[in-house]
Amino acid sequence: MTNKTLTCFKAYDVRGKLGDELNEDIAYRIGRAYAQYLNAKRVAIGGDIRLSSDSLKQALANGLMDAGADVIDLGMTGTEEIYFAAFYLDIDGGIEVTASHNPIDFNGMKFVSRGAKPISGDTGLKAIQALAELQDFKLCDHQGTLTQQSILTDYVEHLLTYINPQQMKPLKLVVNAGNGAAGHVIDALEARFKSLEIPIEFIKIHHQPDGTFPNGIPNPLLIENRQTTTDAVIQHKADMGIAWDGDFDRCFLFDQKGEFIEGYYIVGLLAEAFLEQHLNEKIIHDPRLTWNTIDIVKKAGGIPIQSKTGHAFIKERMRAENAIYGGEMSAHHYFRDFAYCDSGMIPWLLVAQLLSHKQQPLSELVAERMLAYPCSGEINYKVADTQKAIDNVMQYYTSESYKEKEEPVIDTIDGISLEFSHWRFSLRGSNTEPLLRLNVESKQDVQLVEQKVLEIEKLIAN
Repeated sequence: MTNKTLTCFKAYDVRGKLGDELNEDIAYRIGRAYAQYLNAKRVAIGGDIRLSSDSLKQALANGLMDAGADVIDLGMTGTEEIYFAAFYLDIDGGIEVTASHNPIDFNGMKFVSRGAKPISGDTGLKAIQALAELQDFKLCDHQGTLTQQSILTDYVEHLLTYINPQQMKPLKLVVNAGNGAAGHVIDALEARFKSLEIPIEFIKIHHQPDGTFPNGIPNPLLIENRQTTTDAVIQHKADMGIAWDGDFDRCFLFDQKGEFIEGYYIVGLLAEAFLEQHLNEKIIHDPRLTWNTIDIVKKAGGIPIQSKTGHAFIKERMRAENAIYGGEMSAHHYFRDFAYCDSGMIPWLLVAQLLSHKQQPLSELVAERMLAYPCSGEINYKVADTQKAIDNVMQYYTSESYKEKEEPVIDTIDGISLEFSHWRFSLRGSNTEPLLRLNVESKQDVQLVEQKVLEIEKLIAN
């Protein structure tokens, strides 16, 4: 044991390469530190399907128990099942062992306290890190216990509260779990749909959980990971395709033609659906792509509110504003009735209900908005110095020579966002990976988006 800095602690979770950055000793210390910091008496834990998750989860449980906490092991879970447990059960918090879409030799943890409140750098994660590094652990006069429990049935029943089963029309859905953790929830929903006579047929691909990831790391944001879902939608003439990341806190949708729909347009779609039922409610969005969301929310009688990117920041703002819904273009969707947490199951259920209610294909539901506000999608760059690259771009667009053409509106809530009359862009460093992320959008001008992406890429390269 050493007191060296634990580099696996990030802005709002733990992620690290297996071995020096994250191992069973470190997992144990994190468990001890978490329970001591929260003075936790009961904690739920779960893990994704990575080959290292079970051993890390057991070490984590040992640390929690040595700190006097009783541990409820929920088994193989997605992150949102831990969120659900933290507000559904009478417990002090929950920890999911997962590295989501990170490479196969990584793992990590996501933390919440009672009521599924996020624990991030600003709300306790740094204190937990300091305790784990110093190993300044109090002696405990009793040992906690470890029990196994399933909450899958209760969780599925909660998911069904977001739709009206009687209104569902026959739908054929391609579902791609990416060999991650989503499959068992789809199976449970399928069984419940049959008992309720909900006419939804699932076409399952890459369905079985497999920590060797035989079909690649489940990350549908990567273009090369989308073709399998596209092909299955076309082959089976499905109404929609759905793909998840490894811990299924994000879902990605494909229309009936197999075309990938940017998460940005799904945010607008869901915001509008909520506001049709609940006027004057607040909708939280991130600063990367904004024009479409703001336009829809205002027209639908809602109040758009911008938050810094990242699940911990969005949830904090959601709670502060009591917002009914929040969405990020990265396919994180947050719901007030889900303790303001993100879910990868609720969004597709809501969209399936919209398909039934509107009796229009998904392509038609988003076509007008995609034409009104075309976007680049998120483009990632590996650079030697993230801040230097951002500064270089900022300097160009705020120089006197450029401002003679048009002076931008500048927002620095998260990296930089510069807004001009017909286009805008966001450039920020990733909170979880050594990457620079660019998003560009325009008003009804696809060519302008392409032109500005190339222009900014040159500035980044310099």
